[in-house]
Amino acid sequence: MSALRPQAAVQAEPEAADSARWLLRGRGLAKRFGALTALHPLNLEVSRGETLALLGPNGAGKSVLLHILAGLLRASAGELLRPGAPDRAAARRSVGLVGHASFLYPALSVQENLRLAAHLHGLPDASARARRELAAAGLWEAAELRAGALSRGLAQRAAVARALVHEPALLLLDEPFTGLDTRAADALARRLAARRAAGSAAVIVTHNLARASGLADRALLLRRGRGIWLPAADLASPQLLAAACDRALNERGAP
Repeated sequence: MSALRPQAAVQAEPEAADSARWLLRGRGLAKRFGALTALHPLNLEVSRGETLALLGPNGAGKSVLLHILAGLLRASAGELLRPGAPDRAAARRSVGLVGHASFLYPALSVQENLRLAAHLHGLPDASARARRELAAAGLWEAAELRAGALSRGLAQRAAVARALVHEPALLLLDEPFTGLDTRAADALARRLAARRAAGSAAVIVTHNLARASGLADRALLLRRGRGIWLPAADLASPQLLAAACDRALNERGAP
């Protein structure tokens, strides 16, 4: 996609594990809504087999950044690059998104929603993909239920299944553990870890520091739209991560 020149100095980021394997690269990404700057110029890179956690308080710019990465929101400045994606359609096919909205059609059953999602992504075996995802997500018992009648937890599990049905290389998740009981949350964490081990990448917005420390390789804290990269060592435990977040958020003199 075409590049827009950032209008402010960008913050340097740590090198990703292997720059030759990156799936997504943002340079000088920024977003303004009129006079409000929701996201100050930011650099980031996400590589295969890597999970990036986006942390910070409500209103810090996490969802704005995730929507830019998903292609749902156009950056006011900067450029977003995806190798192997020559156009917007190819870029969308490489990404799976779990947002605050489920993106499920309420009048369709869970299985019909998955089949439709697979079809919209151009998969020739949409029915088979839907069945396979139902099995992987443990949703067979809910397969024929209308999406609009699902409980909060089942709707979240179905939304994750919809995002995964086309096996995207990059998964973008906004508070994916919300509404899930402990068993379902643990199952999702195991699946995300398995995808990471297989070489897929993920960017996860979460307030759950225990899940972030258990899943993420790197963490980016957003404070009033400005990115702060946390040392990787702080991901060793939820306690270390919480302390690092507190220090960054309460640093005197920071904008």
